[in-house]
Amino acid sequence: MKVASDVARLLDDTLLELCAIASPIGEERALCDAVRARLSRLLLAAPVRRYGDSIVVPLTRGRGARVALVGHLDTVRTENGPARLAGDRCFGAGASDMKSGLAVMTAIAETMPLAELGCDLTLVFYAREEGPFADNELGDVLRQDPELGSVDLAVCMEPSDNRLHLGCVGSIHATVTFHGRTAHSARPWEGDNAITRAAGFLGELRALAPRESVVEGLTYRTVTTVTQASDGGRGRNVVPDRFVLNVNHRFAPDRTLDDAKRDLLALVGDRAQVEVTDLSPAARPNAEHWLVRALVAAGVRAVEPKQAWTDVARFAQLGVAAVNFGPGENAQAHQKNESTSLELVHEGYAIVARWLTGLRAAGGQAG
Repeated sequence: MKVASDVARLLDDTLLELCAIASPIGEERALCDAVRARLSRLLLAAPVRRYGDSIVVPLTRGRGARVALVGHLDTVRTENGPARLAGDRCFGAGASDMKSGLAVMTAIAETMPLAELGCDLTLVFYAREEGPFADNELGDVLRQDPELGSVDLAVCMEPSDNRLHLGCVGSIHATVTFHGRTAHSARPWEGDNAITRAAGFLGELRALAPRESVVEGLTYRTVTTVTQASDGGRGRNVVPDRFVLNVNHRFAPDRTLDDAKRDLLALVGDRAQVEVTDLSPAARPNAEHWLVRALVAAGVRAVEPKQAWTDVARFAQLGVAAVNFGPGENAQAHQKNESTSLELVHEGYAIVARWLTGLRAAGGQAG
């Protein structure tokens, strides 16, 4: 799917500029300022609305279905050299996750004849996605913005190699603490080793197979994983009385947060103390939504379940349909020396542009 050479150059230059402005989580202000200044020069349906280091950009109104393209400004903190273009690739922090999506959003606003759009289009650029659920600024934006909670479809431009990733799994992080009793390591029978007390639980997790759930024809997997272990001892010659694990429970969209929390607590049982530290809901696929079907028809590479958590779940909590689609390379997300294919970015732009213009012929179906 080719785009005009001038649009391709704009996409490449925009992605490079976005990557050149560092925006690790918690430090998004400079990038937010730059994106706001750039898009404020356009003829918008209403002024840009800002919430902290996040902005909502109303592009068109009065044209039919209400669509939002949504992307986060922040990146993870990884090792990257200076932003640069090399051959077909752009290198830089966030090149894949998800400044490639932001570049497509920006180019849509700057290059498409807005009169040809078949929808009311809003762009959302937000901060602090790469951290705890409660700190994510999209939550504040959705609570405060007068329009976002009533859109017909939100497209989160997460890296997906131009595949449509439907729904998402939920996520619970929990601190699981095993308690024992100290003793001298020469006389271990006088104590109770907290690390070995955890052996049965760890063995069960190792043997625990993913639980598959089919939701709207798509297969999601519920998995439970130990991701960190700490406080394993007071000294080389002391029987440890405390062993702390971070357990991450990922659950399919057929389970609610309450269901998943009960499942995790039952898995641990009375063997350890459990403190739930981060709860993120799952989201259903919305595979049969007419706007989703139209996006599929616009030429996405494939339709797959999202075996990860994304902010589609925030929209789902409000009763708003949402999907994941973006030109970034999924395998490059959070990598050292992150990069992404420029051809994928061009193709992603072409798919979104075809979808948005095609909605004119399908107008009036919202709801």
